Amino acid sequence: MGIGTSHSPLLANDAKIWLERGADDRRSKGLNLSDGRRVTYEQLAAEFGEPYAERTSVAYLEQQSRTAAAAMDRLAAVLKDVRPDVVVIVGDDQGELFNLSNMPAVSVYHGETLIMHPFSLPAGGGPQWLQNAIKGYGMDSPHQYPAASALALAVIARLMDAGFDIGAAAQVEHPSVAGFGHAFGFVIERLFAGRSIPVVPVLLNTYYPPNVPRPSRCYDLGRALRAAIESSPGALRVAVIASGGLSHFVTDEALDGKVLGALRAGDDRALRTLPMTALNDGSSEILCWVTAAGALEHLKCGWTEYVPVMRTPAGSGIGLGFAIWQE
Repeated sequence: MGIGTSHSPLLANDAKIWLERGADDRRSKGLNLSDGRRVTYEQLAAEFGEPYAERTSVAYLEQQSRTAAAAMDRLAAVLKDVRPDVVVIVGDDQGELFNLSNMPAVSVYHGETLIMHPFSLPAGGGPQWLQNAIKGYGMDSPHQYPAASALALAVIARLMDAGFDIGAAAQVEHPSVAGFGHAFGFVIERLFAGRSIPVVPVLLNTYYPPNVPRPSRCYDLGRALRAAIESSPGALRVAVIASGGLSHFVTDEALDGKVLGALRAGDDRALRTLPMTALNDGSSEILCWVTAAGALEHLKCGWTEYVPVMRTPAGSGIGLGFAIWQE
């Protein structure tokens, strides 16, 4: 089976705190649009107006928060019912394990233990939303989680045989300097619900050009990932989880609808041809979903949930997405 889930800081905070992120949006100098441009909030409002004022009320956001929480509870419940032996998490790295001195396009971790990178909060602790998010991501201390080393090694070998030049990492030496980040900690902390399940982390560089993998390559990577899992020794029950997305930091309901519609229809062409101009900053995490879709194309994406959050009247925010693939 497979799962897709957003991992926004909003999901570790109540709706009243969501508006703090809206204040951050108003100060941003680089809100990314799906045509590739980056604009200030003033430019966004001047071009598109401020039609979403009613959707920024606390009452409206609280309803959206309840919908998102129910969706995550559903994901956690189905994961519990399936009882996987291993979970493959496809997520992005944002300077947590890697940095600009070495940023592989695709990497698979084959160590025995996944160690989180504690986030350094500013003096005074920083804003409440950030403190809550760091805890929800498991980045408040160097938490350790089991990793599925044998399966990861088998996956790396098979992907190399299939023509994918895969980066590989096997240890976290100094977690205070570099370790695992939000894309992986969120899934473990929120969806595993306290269960200890070994993980194979597949790390994509979605954020940092010039070596961001293209959508078609991500879909093919997912297909090869499935073949690698199926050919690995043993009879493991394996779940694949995409972590991240959907559109942000300007909510693009049309883009998110296209992605979720393609997942439900099994339309790989639509996923392969997503424009790179739309996949910048947070929206780039859609590539994790495209990869998972390639791995799960033999299954039915029969359930999705979508929560288009507008944190400001001009529409900055995030499209929260959730999905399940099963036979």
